[in-house]
Amino acid sequence: MKYTLNLPMASGRFQAIPPEQYLPVALAAEAAGFDAICVPDNVMFPKTVSAPYPYSADGERIWDAETPCIDPWVAIPAMAAVTSRIRFFSNVLKLAIREPILVAKTVGSAACLSGDRVALGVGLSWMPEEFRTLRQDMRTRGARVDEAIEVIRALLRGGMVEHHGAHYDFDPLQLSPAPRRPVPIYVGGTSPAALRRAARLGDGWISMLHDARELGGLVERLRALRREHGREREPFEVKALWTLQLSPERVSELEAIGVTDLLVTPWLAEPGGDRGLEGKRASLARFADALIAGRRAAR
Repeated sequence: MKYTLNLPMASGRFQAIPPEQYLPVALAAEAAGFDAICVPDNVMFPKTVSAPYPYSADGERIWDAETPCIDPWVAIPAMAAVTSRIRFFSNVLKLAIREPILVAKTVGSAACLSGDRVALGVGLSWMPEEFRTLRQDMRTRGARVDEAIEVIRALLRGGMVEHHGAHYDFDPLQLSPAPRRPVPIYVGGTSPAALRRAARLGDGWISMLHDARELGGLVERLRALRREHGREREPFEVKALWTLQLSPERVSELEAIGVTDLLVTPWLAEPGGDRGLEGKRASLARFADALIAGRRAAR
């Protein structure tokens, strides 16, 4: 099992991390033995949103307009610059509101500067206001993300690339430098379309909040879809968001389901919640002692 520190973007109990804590928390996570850090994405906070938030019981956003959210591809290079081993990925970048050539340039640049320690987590976007403000077509968002993943993957391989698709069309061009290693692309979401996208195009899948039974069902569906696409023998990460306290027994249960990486925020699973920077450092150390210590000592 791998462990990723999930930097939350929410209000209330799931408090977003202040910008000034990104770098010291990254250093603490690396020292504790975490494998990766994942960073949220939110471009804007429209005063009025015309669609319900799909991941809350009442459809309300679980953050307010003042909730800090640093652009993931600014935060990731900054954290990579002060660390040496730990990896980073977006959880998840709203790809449907962005131009894929620019995304590929940004991610490829971060990969080159970090020593290939980055991956790209992608999703859609649920807010009509984001699409309207950024002049993107919401109706075609799923098809465009499918095509954008193919464009980004081709560009990050290096060399001249041309693409003539339904939504993106360009003659031969090259982005330099190219990463030395392939940049993994993980797909987030739980809709049937998102699961199909992950199974067909992704190097892994990023979950929302689920209990073990729900996760098991989703992982089985992903396995079936990957068999349909002839990808069952290829490496594939199952990255599960988990906000409750963990024990070795629970980790073993999730591993048996097929989870390969747990996305955790240890200080939010402890009584008292967020206690400032020193509290976060102490919480990361306690988590490491309980669940990562054996593997850390073997490194």
